[in-house]
Amino acid sequence: MNIYVANLGQETSEEQVRSAFSNYGEVESVKLITDQFTGRLKGFGFIEMPNTEEAEEAIKELNNSKFDNQFLVVNEARPKASNNGFSSNNRGSYSRSNDRQY
Repeated sequence: MNIYVANLGQETSEEQVRSAFSNYGEVESVKLITDQFTGRLKGFGFIEMPNTEEAEEAIKELNNSKFDNQFLVVNEARPKASNNGFSSNNRGSYSRSNDRQY
């Protein structure tokens, strides 16, 4: 099961997260998301646990728990939603089609 974890502190390490989740079962992988320009942790990540029952127990126990002076948000990761061709970085502007006549 793929698990989403948010509200991680800036100094949180993958090893700390792995250790917390491994208290509930086998952790296959930990991926903390960083900003591509600064390299700083964005405050969220994904944990892969192969056993669904263990993953569900980890979610139940760690959601809203205090970790590294932060209260975690932990739930099952959902697939990335389709944006139907629109960029989320668009900030409300629209692009013009090249074949449009004015």
